[in-house]
Amino acid sequence: MSRVLIVSNRLPITLRVSDGGFSVERSSGGLATGLKPVHEAGGGLWIGWPGSRRAVPAASQALLDERFAALQVAPVALSDEEVEQYYEGYCNGVLWPLFHSFPSRLPLETADFSLYRDVNARFAREVARHHRPGDLVWIHDYQLMLVPRMLRELIPDVTVGFFLHIPFPSPDTFRTLPSREALLEGLLAADLIGFHTASYVRNFVSSALHVLGADSDVDHIRWQGRVANLGVFPMGVDAPEYQRLAESPEVAALVAEFRGAPGERMLVGIDRLDYTKGIPRRLLAYERMLAEHPELHGQVRLVQVAVPSRTNVDAYAELRQQVDALIGRINGRFGSPRWAPVHYVYRNLSEQHVVALYRAADALLVTPIRDGMNLVAKEFIAARSDEDGVLVLSEFAGAAAELAEALKVNPYDIERSAAAYHRALVMPAAERSARMQTLRHRVFSYDVRWWSKTFLENLTRSGQRTDHRSLGYSHPTDVAHAAEAMTAARAAGALVLLLDYDGTLVPIAATPELAQPDDALRALLSRLAACPGVAVHVVSGRGRDVLEAWLGGLPVGLH
Repeated sequence: MSRVLIVSNRLPITLRVSDGGFSVERSSGGLATGLKPVHEAGGGLWIGWPGSRRAVPAASQALLDERFAALQVAPVALSDEEVEQYYEGYCNGVLWPLFHSFPSRLPLETADFSLYRDVNARFAREVARHHRPGDLVWIHDYQLMLVPRMLRELIPDVTVGFFLHIPFPSPDTFRTLPSREALLEGLLAADLIGFHTASYVRNFVSSALHVLGADSDVDHIRWQGRVANLGVFPMGVDAPEYQRLAESPEVAALVAEFRGAPGERMLVGIDRLDYTKGIPRRLLAYERMLAEHPELHGQVRLVQVAVPSRTNVDAYAELRQQVDALIGRINGRFGSPRWAPVHYVYRNLSEQHVVALYRAADALLVTPIRDGMNLVAKEFIAARSDEDGVLVLSEFAGAAAELAEALKVNPYDIERSAAAYHRALVMPAAERSARMQTLRHRVFSYDVRWWSKTFLENLTRSGQRTDHRSLGYSHPTDVAHAAEAMTAARAAGALVLLLDYDGTLVPIAATPELAQPDDALRALLSRLAACPGVAVHVVSGRGRDVLEAWLGGLPVGLH
């Protein structure tokens, strides 16, 4: 198996400093878990930012590097200023809202792209420093969209894949981005580009056509003499591990604690506090349900966990105030001394507490306004080995394309969302079980290990097809082969030249009208056709009238 170099903004580790010492631990997130077998197999390496290491004493820096090497990770150093401008500024202030279809949240000026480019170049150089012939390079997510092209400029024959973990927006939305050409060209240097859903692929293909004029087919895009293959690879979760946790004695004890009074029903929402997650609209729908079903008063509660996120950003501070105000309004309107309709938890919970909430919930509410995939929905399903519970899922989450047995909602439709919440609470046990059985079969069949294995298998095949001469696409000819071809041509008694037009005689243009031949090209074709024993033919997909108008006066064949 080829060695795999995994490249992501953050390394899958947690660096802690205390009492003059430090500790480095592996992270337990979805990406870290899914790629762990790939990372550790065959001497693989993970390249990324380790977090700030300023607090580590100078005398311990060498020891820290040894620990990194033992964990098979290669750190990319970033200053605090770079993290603020590249990550918080451009990645999360520009790319995050735009790719989630919130162009109204873009700043008036996008001034941090130059630093984004510089940091991407640093990542590319670090990858090139560790690369060996035969390695597969797998780059992850929107923070590193320029790296494929930068890396290929350093290592022309590298096999590189890219996976986008967030949505790819519609062409009209994407085209509002000033750096749109650079980002597309950065990605199109990859051999394989992966997305969660087919709709994201369609958006990407349409954007490449509208912005660059790139030629495409169902599963690949041709651009500048290369072919970038495209694929749909919906990410999964470590389903067996979530089931193991759900069945542990520790979680069972927490479930009994969370369930509350006999007969009380429980809705659960677990989200990062982000404007894409739709928490305010979820609260409005819950309020509507309580207003329309007074029989549920005192019989149901919503446990909403909101993990703090980007607390120093004004938009997130405003969102927190909005959520606090809505929860206060609902509890004030419907609550009593013995019952609070909403139980709000504003902090990070341990994995055991999260899984216990999954098991205790009568229904899980996953209602983002826009989400690339949403693994919370799949974690919930994996944890429900009791084959009970209902998943209420936004149709705007990437997971909605796979999880057909969930109750689908449009989070913008408050009335129907409220009706779906009520239906989840009163759904018969047989229907709940039938839906969950099918969902669990799918989540266990297509888990995170299937995802990584499938992507790398496709990347290997894409890399093997990278000799574009065999595909019929333009490929730069080295000096030796060019000299050999010229020698053979001069020695031939008769020579027939079949010349492609777009991309060969003229560069690919954004619109067909801009690809007209100039005087220099027309003169070159005339001189070639005038050579004794030489016949020149231009072969093109353009119409007869266009070729006749552009080249009809020359002594060449037109096809």
